[in-house]
Amino acid sequence: MHIKPIKNEKDYTDTLSQIENLMDAKPNTSQMDELEVLTTLVEAYEEQHYMIEAPDPIEAIKFRMEQEGLKQKDLVKIVGSKSRVSEILNKKRKLTIEMIRNLNKQLHIPIESLFMDYKTNCA
Repeated sequence: MHIKPIKNEKDYTDTLSQIENLMDAKPNTSQMDELEVLTTLVEAYEEQHYMIEAPDPIEAIKFRMEQEGLKQKDLVKIVGSKSRVSEILNKKRKLTIEMIRNLNKQLHIPIESLFMDYKTNCA
């Protein structure tokens, strides 16, 4: 087993290639140990170099709606009136604390995602 730190893109792609070759490793073998170590190195490198920004609150809501097969009318009991739901989803109105609590409790959207600042489309 020859393992070294991932310092650049070439090291990264080489390590991914090694991981691919080890994907069929059997449990409790040196190949599986190597796979686990390499995977940990890749995760650390990706966290540092390929950070994915969290979606704004409205995108998080829309994503959850898509996951759950929800329509705008399904948010009325969580956010308020039909027009209020439309204003929120079209970024014409900001979420209130109460809306954030309800969205977190009923749709299980993380509070951190809902409290992020975002721009509205108001003139």
